[in-house]
Amino acid sequence: MHEVRIRPVWTLNRSDGDALSPRVVELLVRVHEHGSLARACEAAALSYRHAWQLLREGEALFGEPLLTMERGKGSRLTPLGEKLVWADRRIAARLSPLLDTLASELHAEIAKVLAAPPPRLRIHASHGFAVQALHGLLQQQGLAHELKYCGTAEALGSLNSGGCEVAGFHVPLGEHEAAAVAHYAAWFRPRSQRLIGVATRRQGLVVAAGNPKKIYSVEDLARPDVRFVNRQPGSGTRFLLDQMLRRHGVDPARVRGHEQCEYTHAAVAAYVASDMADAGFGLEAPARQFALEFIPCQTERYFLLCDERTLETPALQALRAVLAGPDFKAAVDQLPGYRPDGAGEVSTLEDSFASWRPALTARPAAASR
Repeated sequence: MHEVRIRPVWTLNRSDGDALSPRVVELLVRVHEHGSLARACEAAALSYRHAWQLLREGEALFGEPLLTMERGKGSRLTPLGEKLVWADRRIAARLSPLLDTLASELHAEIAKVLAAPPPRLRIHASHGFAVQALHGLLQQQGLAHELKYCGTAEALGSLNSGGCEVAGFHVPLGEHEAAAVAHYAAWFRPRSQRLIGVATRRQGLVVAAGNPKKIYSVEDLARPDVRFVNRQPGSGTRFLLDQMLRRHGVDPARVRGHEQCEYTHAAVAAYVASDMADAGFGLEAPARQFALEFIPCQTERYFLLCDERTLETPALQALRAVLAGPDFKAAVDQLPGYRPDGAGEVSTLEDSFASWRPALTARPAAASR
């Protein structure tokens, strides 16, 4: 089996043509992760001597040190070294979902040339870390599928128009559920569609370590001293935030940065970690990854939506088996803020959103939009 992988590689070039080796950045990332140059060398499969050569080359390019070492305290990145690590993580946070989508598309096209490919299960989904875990396990098991990350509205619209077989989306529990279901009802067909559970997850405010601006609720986002970074229009996370702002009587126009957008949860966290914003709204997992504070605001359920007639196909049966299996549940349990509640379970729209049963059953014709 062949697999397409695309990873971002970046460098810095001086006007004289000298460039920063990507291996230098890789080494600095490892030092940041492991706390010592020796352990970083081990993780990167580098000799200690080669590592020092890379560091000297990088320091010669900038004319400044990248690493300091203290006896008994391991290795510590200088402010310049930390900024290079931050740049690498921000690039990955912003581009990785886009590159994963492109890799999936390229794999499908190459497979057509190599052999008569089996039918591919097309999954269009709002970005999330449980979906990433599912994608990896489906690849390991050899299930032919194509994953595209997109906003919730785009994913549901694609399912409705025949652009995919499975659409991933999320709905908050509690007081904001009704508004979310009503918002998505235009794409729902209660009589012919079914939901497959994936996980529950926590959304909340992502703020700098130590929360120096004392941001504790969405109301604080309207303060003039708070810089905010949002998700893109059409994303379920942005819709949820706007519902919460309205619930607290906050005009989104008062939020400084409401129109400043990033396309993934990790990119939002990276933006805050870079001190380009004081707060974002998103998932707990990337907040912890970037050593940020997380103030939980809302628990939500993540579902996959499909037509009932596809549930018994081999591809959907295999997908459900992965979701219900121990490997997926173990992977989700490792994600901060996630729980594999209901993973692999099938339900109707009416059963999952019982309080909005009249709204769903009254709007089947709207699904053609």
